[in-house]
Amino acid sequence: MKKINRLFGKLFRRIGLFFDKVLITPITRIVLKVMEISKGSAKAIDRLAGKKSTLLVISLLLAFATFWFIDNESNVMIDQYAEILYDQPVTAVYNEESYVVEGLPSSVDITLIGQRRHIFLAKQSPSKGVTVDLTGLKPGTHKVTLKYNQRLKSLDYKLDPTTVNVTIYEKESENRSLTYDILNLDKLDSKLYISDVELDRSEVIIKGAKYKLDQVTMVRALLDVNNIPNPKAGEINVKDIPLVAYDSDGKIIDVEIVPKTVAANVKITSPSKEIPIRIVPVGDLAFGKSIKSINPSISKITVYGEQAAIDEIQQLDVEIDVNGLEKNKDYSVTLKKPKGITELSSKTMTVEVVVDNATTKEFKDIAVSYRNLADGLIVQASSENDRKVTVVVSGSEEALANIKETDITAYVDLKNYKVGTHEVEVKVTGSDLKLGYSSKTKKVKIVITQKK
Repeated sequence: MKKINRLFGKLFRRIGLFFDKVLITPITRIVLKVMEISKGSAKAIDRLAGKKSTLLVISLLLAFATFWFIDNESNVMIDQYAEILYDQPVTAVYNEESYVVEGLPSSVDITLIGQRRHIFLAKQSPSKGVTVDLTGLKPGTHKVTLKYNQRLKSLDYKLDPTTVNVTIYEKESENRSLTYDILNLDKLDSKLYISDVELDRSEVIIKGAKYKLDQVTMVRALLDVNNIPNPKAGEINVKDIPLVAYDSDGKIIDVEIVPKTVAANVKITSPSKEIPIRIVPVGDLAFGKSIKSINPSISKITVYGEQAAIDEIQQLDVEIDVNGLEKNKDYSVTLKKPKGITELSSKTMTVEVVVDNATTKEFKDIAVSYRNLADGLIVQASSENDRKVTVVVSGSEEALANIKETDITAYVDLKNYKVGTHEVEVKVTGSDLKLGYSSKTKKVKIVITQKK
């Protein structure tokens, strides 16, 4: 205990020596100096000032005053703090039914300066935020000042920006027809199809500055497939579909649209049809070889999609590359969806091609037909020899045994041919795609004339 008392005693003596050396002694010297200069002063003051106790009291008072001032100023300087409030919304006060304001920022940054506790209180206490009063301003361009309505007056603040240039327009309105777009259609079940969308209104009102209204060429309701609840075949009512105005380039124009959203009755169907699969060999087999048989793993498939595409499609052609083929081969084929078809009941299939030695068979006097002749024109063969051709069919003996003349078609394609005499290449096709077809006569001469 005595050791502790000695330690405290030493500590207080050192503190006393510090104040005596740093504050009391220097201040006492200053007072004595002043007294020497003012020796002509009144005797009472001289006797009072000459007392040692008086000098000691004055020195102590000055020392404490100096200490208090330095401590207070240092605390104020140390406690100064700044914090930035980012993206604070700006509220404009004006007649929104009659005017449109452009150039006003949607948000600003606010720098609060002051003591930490005051900034903390400012952030916790409610504020009217950043406002700008445009009441009474007429159409035109104006420089306005933004204000931050903070209840605590002990803080300084700075807005970035503080002033802005705004343009005020008179608000006008027009009626516009309303159409729709379907978004994220690929997210819809591929077996489903949106066949019809009936909006609850055909027109909307657009409001804004005249020059903005003139830019609007279309207003669309954006029907998002992701917002259709539990899509399935049938009719579904979808609410709160947002509206957007576009210019002629498809850019969004910022105008007010009344109403902001619409509802729609969405009709979802699932058109489908089962059709046969036709395997189409592409290319020439190795010399002396032919296709004896083609054996697909599936012969029919169900297609889904637009009703028009479903009605039009009669079969699904699947091509396989047989170029240079000289022995049996199994093909793995990924099926491709035709235009307008959204889903196939099977995605892949296998095709077995059996190869045999090739032989040929001739079919004489196959009539030449004409395709793709332009309207208003007439075509005829230049001579009797140009009316018919001999067709050579190559393939396996088994396949050739079943081919008939009626299964063979020889023709010339007259697309882009005009009035005059022309030599045109003869093309041959047949119902059996395992066989190869060619005409001994490579070209025939035809005459095209104008229909009278």
